[in-house]
Amino acid sequence: MKTLIATLLLLVSTVAEAAPLTVRTGETWLFSISRGQPVKARQVEATTMAPRGQVKVSVRPAFGTMMTITNNSAQGYTFDAQLIGADGKAVNARSCTLPPNNQPALENWPQKASAVRIGNFKPAKGGRC
Repeated sequence: MKTLIATLLLLVSTVAEAAPLTVRTGETWLFSISRGQPVKARQVEATTMAPRGQVKVSVRPAFGTMMTITNNSAQGYTFDAQLIGADGKAVNARSCTLPPNNQPALENWPQKASAVRIGNFKPAKGGRC
């Protein structure tokens, strides 16, 4: 019985952990990707380098909203992005392919946002933008 409860708790914590990540303007985060969602996310200093297999994302107010995202793995990804306004409402935003091997992708949207929500990462070959 104790083993069953421990297994259920582990499954619940894993499911709860796998959700899109909301990065507020001025923040920088590191995370891994599991089942298409950011996991093991933690806030870091902007100067922190992404370790192998992880993604670093920063959101800044610049000519609207600017997001820099770097993927330090061999796999490129497409992903969904939403801009979160000051009123808390989310709107879908265009996003480019996140290239592999520590190459940064820069996203810039003319709208001011208080945060950007990213998730639904899918493996990609090539790029789009």
